[in-house]
Amino acid sequence: MKVILKTILGFMLVVAIITGYAISAGTYNIAATDKHWLITEKLIEWMRNNSIAARANALEAPILEETEYLTIGATHYDAMCTICHLAPGQALTELAQGLYPQPPVFYQRKLPANTDAIETQTKAYFWIIKNGIKMTGMPAWGLTHDDETIWAMALFVQKLGNMSADQYQKLINKHSDSDDHEHKHEHAHSHQKNGYDSHHQNKNID
Repeated sequence: MKVILKTILGFMLVVAIITGYAISAGTYNIAATDKHWLITEKLIEWMRNNSIAARANALEAPILEETEYLTIGATHYDAMCTICHLAPGQALTELAQGLYPQPPVFYQRKLPANTDAIETQTKAYFWIIKNGIKMTGMPAWGLTHDDETIWAMALFVQKLGNMSADQYQKLINKHSDSDDHEHKHEHAHSHQKNGYDSHHQNKNID
């Protein structure tokens, strides 16, 4: 038993030494253009999904009227999210192309088959929007937005899968004079200051 234990400890020490050398020597390529091994991607995805589920499942989603969350969710999504996650009919932006892992394109996703799965997904979206995800480019919007706004966005995101480009644009135009529209302009102006004009150049609605 002692021999086996010493063998295991010896092996772990060797792995630690090799790993330490590889990291200090810069062997690991941190570039976003150098993709993970498939097994690494699967492990990260498994860990991420379990981490989100463990925290999101305990949440209680509020009951919001569809007209309410469409209004709030659409204006904030259009202002904050389309540069990475796109909108129906929008061409792939330069920023979205350069991110790794690639951000999900919500208008290409369909709703889960049953109500329980939809509720679970809504909670997960809320948690992600509020808290962000490390090393993905996904920010924690909960630092600057209240829970009601984030729930509206989580609900709205799931409507995108059945929404055409024309429907999306009409929805945005319909609420363009609301108070939330000022938020959109301020956010867009901030992006322009930081060199994100490509958001508007690449936003082509069919």
